[in-house]
Formats: sequence, C-alpha cells, structure tokens
Amino acid sequence: MPVLTVPLLVAALLLVVAGGAKVVDPTMTVGALRALGLPSSPLLVRAGALGEALIGVLAVVVGGAQWWSLVAASYVGFAAFVVVALRRGAMVGSCGCFGREETPPHPVHVGLDLALAGLVVAAVVRGVGAPLDAIVDDPGQGVVVAGLSALGAYLAYAIIVEMPRALVRPGRPAGR
Repeated sequence: MPVLTVPLLVAALLLVVAGGAKVVDPTMTVGALRALGLPSSPLLVRAGALGEALIGVLAVVVGGAQWWSLVAASYVGFAAFVVVALRRGAMVGSCGCFGREETPPHPVHVGLDLALAGLVVAAVVRGVGAPLDAIVDDPGQGVVVAGLSALGAYLAYAIIVEMPRALVRPGRPAGR
C-alpha cells in the first residue's frame, strides 16, 4: 500500500465530513462569506459543499491526478480563505468548516490546510490511484489503514476546532 494512503484518506475524509456538514447546515459558512463580502446564499454554499464532498468521495473511489488535484486545490482555497479572514480582521466567528461547530479563523488552520495540500500534491506527483483499490486488494492492511485514517481525520478536526481555542488567551483575539 502506498505510503501516502493514510494522509490522502484523511484529506478526503475531511472534505466529505466538512462538505456534508455544510450541506446540512450552511449557516456558519454563509455568515463567514458574508462577513468577507463574498457571495453567500445558502443555496450557493450547499452547492459548493456538495461539490467538496463529492471531490473527496471520487478521489478515494476513482483516484487519479484530476481528482487528487481538486482535493489539493480545495485545501489551498481553504487556506486562502482563512488568510483573507485573518488579514481583514473581519468578525468571523467560524469559517463554517464543520457546520455549526465554532471554528474561528486561525493560523493553525492555514498550516493544516497547506500541509494536507502538500501531501496530496506529493501523491499526485507519485501517481497515486484510488485508495479504495489498495484497501480492497489487501483487506487486512486495509482495516488498519482505514482505522488510522479515521483517527487522523479526527485529530485534524481537533487541530482545526480545539487547538485555536486552546491557543487563544483571554482578552486576545484569535489568530493574533
């Protein structure tokens, strides 16, 4: 199984979970986009979120440079959004990444997004296919890889949601 399988699955799983959360409840993302003066209708957010989730699923199931490149581009786009929110100092209580979960913009989020994008680009350069194929080809190892990927996705979620909260000192704005 390729060495980058777990980070790829983490990146794809986060897209699926975050996209699904925004499809169900686009409110926080609508608010974040509106705070930055960007198009922000719930329908637009839901459509983008559905696309985000679909990209994650298709990268895992179909694979190939085109789908993994879209995964990498998604993370670069998320990082750019957070950087803009931080630079403008807009009142964004949450970027909306995980639906209603409060995830204020923070440099930690930017770092994780760029790290995931870099790992995905490395996999594209190496010519990685569909992780699902590797898991099906070796079910014993596949169970371990799937478990590690789920753990990795949970830890990435915790980094995005909990770490910025822990780093913010009382009386000091997030991301500064």
